[in-house]
This record gives sequence, C-alpha cells and structure tokens, in this order.
Amino acid sequence: MAHRDGIVKAKTRRSKRFLQSREPKLTEGQKSSMIIRGGNSSETVSQALKDVYALKKPNAVLYKRKNMVRPFDDSTALEFFSKKSDCSLFLFGSHNKKRPNNLIFGRMFDFHVLDMFELGIERFVSLRDVKTDTCPEGTKPLLVFAGELFETDREHQRLRNLLTDFFCGPRVSAVRLAGLEHVLHFTALEGKIYMRSYKVLLKKSGCRTPRIQLQDMGPSFDFVMRRNHMASDDLYKTAHRQPRGVKPKKKKNISHDAFGTRLGRLHMQKQDLDKLQTRKMKGLRKRRGDRGGAAARGFFFTDSSGF
Repeated sequence: MAHRDGIVKAKTRRSKRFLQSREPKLTEGQKSSMIIRGGNSSETVSQALKDVYALKKPNAVLYKRKNMVRPFDDSTALEFFSKKSDCSLFLFGSHNKKRPNNLIFGRMFDFHVLDMFELGIERFVSLRDVKTDTCPEGTKPLLVFAGELFETDREHQRLRNLLTDFFCGPRVSAVRLAGLEHVLHFTALEGKIYMRSYKVLLKKSGCRTPRIQLQDMGPSFDFVMRRNHMASDDLYKTAHRQPRGVKPKKKKNISHDAFGTRLGRLHMQKQDLDKLQTRKMKGLRKRRGDRGGAAARGFFFTDSSGF
C-alpha cells in the first residue's frame, strides 16, 4: 500500500520480503530477460522467440499472449512489463509488411529503455529442424565475436555489448572442462549479423587434453541491421557506474607484469653504512695507537705472481 509521501510500505512478511528483493544491491544477481510477442507476428518470429527462450531458461520470462507494443514509438508498455517481472533485458518479436520477421534486442536501466537494436531475420534454422542433442538447461555459453565491424564501428560495438549482456549467462568463479558445452558465434560482415549455435564435443586425442569438435545445434540466424536506439554517452556512463562498496581498493606500490605476476615495491629509509653492524674478527680489531690498521702492523696482500 502506498504511503502519503509516495513510499510503499509492507503490511505482511511476504510483501516485506518481496520489497527487499527489489531493493538496490551492491552486487547484482543474475539478470532476467522477458521475451514478448507483438500483436502481429509470423510463424518464424514465434518459433525464434521460443528457441531463444530455450537458450535463456531458467532466467527468462516468456509472454505467450500477443501485446500491441511499438518499442520505438512508445516504450511505456515495455517499462511496465519490466517493472512487473523485474527483468532488465528484453526481446520483442513482430512482423509487418514494411519490416518482416523483426526481432528487437534491448535492455533497461532503472526500468527505462537504455538501448535497443532492431534485427531482421533473413534466414532461420530452428532447434526442431536440427536433429541433434541440445545442451542442458542453464548452461553458460562461450561467446565468440568475429568481424572487424565489432572493433571499429560504434553501433556494432554497442550491439556486441548488448548481446554479451543478453547471452552471457550466470557469473561463475571457475569452470570445469566438461562444463564448456555451448558456443554462440556472432559474425559481422557487410551489414549482416550471422548467429550460430554449436555444441562442444570432447573427443579422445591420445593425450590429457581432449580434441574439440563443434556440432551445429541450432538455432541459427542471418540478421540484417535495421533501426537502433542508443543511449547518450552520459547516460551510458551512468548506467555502468559502480557503487563504492563494490570497487576494489587500490593497493599502493603493487603492479603486475605481462604474465600476471604480482610485483611489490618497498620504500625504506636511507641507511648509514658507517653504523652498519658487520661480523667482528680479532685480526681486524683496531688497537690503541694504531693508525693504519692491518697495514700498519705489517700485513700486506699480494697476488700469486709475488708482485
């Protein structure tokens, strides 16, 4: 229930836990995606949304009903769905005569659209068309981006960042070799984006390291770039800002070389060598009245030749 000052207060323990789950956190959890079908959609778009949902499960919500939404004209409905389902990523599918077989990848910041890209499907191979075994649900994929445009073009750089955010999967501290089962490969060439999905097969190689073989798993897309909406540089920088509690504290006088070895630098006060404590010997002890030390007592050192 809303309070007079606009602050929502919980009346039950269940609602209190729900509000606590929606509160800002220092460390974000796994991002969820909402997959929405537009008012007009084709069989290709519907099946494409289902296949992407199969790759994203269990961190995805699939809206089965048609929704009359136009993201580039009015994003109010998307923002409402985002707040309702607590999803920061979305995939919207639509179909019309001007833009057939259309997919829109996007993400939210503070429940407002940050950026989105419209991609048209020119070729599509579904999961059901490829008669091979699929990866288990929740598998973290390996993302590979090929193409010079992903490095030089600003729009493709932002698209690569969005696709990485969309398909990256859960954050893990370590990965075992048998867990590398899924590869998503994106290629940018001549204004088109080619998306391929492979299953990793570990074959015997006669040594400890197995031989890697990629098997086409599906889905596969041939996209063409259409419209896009990119956030301004200031808003994009604000969205990537991290709180102070998350940033690692910078340690002074510690650096790393090219191989990752940690190097430390110590600062010490200047030493007085005259007061340096050395090993004491009776032969080098000074006596009273001696001026030259060992040379004054007749000790001379010569080399092996006698000179």
